Amino acid sequence: MPSPAFLSPGRAATPMAFVREIVQAYAHRGMDPAEALRQAQITPQALQQPDGRVTAAQFEALNAHAMQELDDEALGWFSRRLPWGSYGMLCRASLGSPDLGVAIKRWCRHHRLLTDDITLDLQVRAGVATVSILEHRPLGDFREFCLVSSLRFLHGYASWAIDSRISLRSARFPFAPPPHRDAYPLMFGGELRFGAAHAGYSFDERYLALPLQRDERALRTMLKRALPLTVLQYRRDRLLGQRVRELLRTRAAEAGNADALAALLHMSSRTLHRQLHEEGLTLQALKDAVRHEQAVDQLRRSARPVKQVALAVGFRNEKSFARAFKGWTGFTPGEFRARAGMAEATEPEEGTETPETPTALP
Repeated sequence: MPSPAFLSPGRAATPMAFVREIVQAYAHRGMDPAEALRQAQITPQALQQPDGRVTAAQFEALNAHAMQELDDEALGWFSRRLPWGSYGMLCRASLGSPDLGVAIKRWCRHHRLLTDDITLDLQVRAGVATVSILEHRPLGDFREFCLVSSLRFLHGYASWAIDSRISLRSARFPFAPPPHRDAYPLMFGGELRFGAAHAGYSFDERYLALPLQRDERALRTMLKRALPLTVLQYRRDRLLGQRVRELLRTRAAEAGNADALAALLHMSSRTLHRQLHEEGLTLQALKDAVRHEQAVDQLRRSARPVKQVALAVGFRNEKSFARAFKGWTGFTPGEFRARAGMAEATEPEEGTETPETPTALP
């Protein structure tokens, strides 16, 4: 753990309400939180501020000290302690999985060995993966902190394991919006809903097929400072390019510019451009790729006039479309259609033999 003197001031975005939950865990054990607060540079006066916030670095220092001093990585949430190293065991048990889907299922299964106060569950339906938390006993004053942290632990580990930010489509919570609800978009992203039946979040099913990118050595390094995974957003998203392509194909009318597309992805246009850049992509290149794909398909499979094809794939006029299409393929739309038609005319009918195919011996 870094010395408090080297904590980065950063942006104070973590609600002081979560700090008070940790202080309450000390009170339940009859212990003094003064040293933990000193390590995190949180004064008694700041602790009492209803709308106070701390930086990610302060929260990391507080958590690391409290978890070890209380010997409880659950910080008082559950009916029994989770000794120091419990979540490291969960990480290690999932690390050898062939893909993220198996890793999350193992995490959920092994979490039951730590506590039966809550259970985590993964379900997949209609292309959407959903992680849910079921509560089996009242969590009392620790409820919000427990549910939020449990979801963040798994989300952070999963993103780290595949070396990719997992962009959430939605997140839901079984309580009323707290006074610090403005911190939730920073913690989860996507569409947020309060007053739900269960806590959980949903994301694109395709993340589950991604292979794990980390090994035991990387795990040991990560566990030295594991908490940043739960308080900092992992920036790279290996599926972002695919998700952008899908929206450009299926919701082109709603994704006409960067701002509209970013809104559909629940992020800012600046974040969209930055994350695509980190993937070695640009929005314009993705638009061109989708337009190219759609234009080729329409020219090959339909008899629509070139002007109508141009408008259908997002060009204002036939001239600009023809210029772009020649840049993509080396042919004008008319030349491409003629060549495609000739190729189809020379293809053998199903069931006939070509000269290169030897006749089967009797």
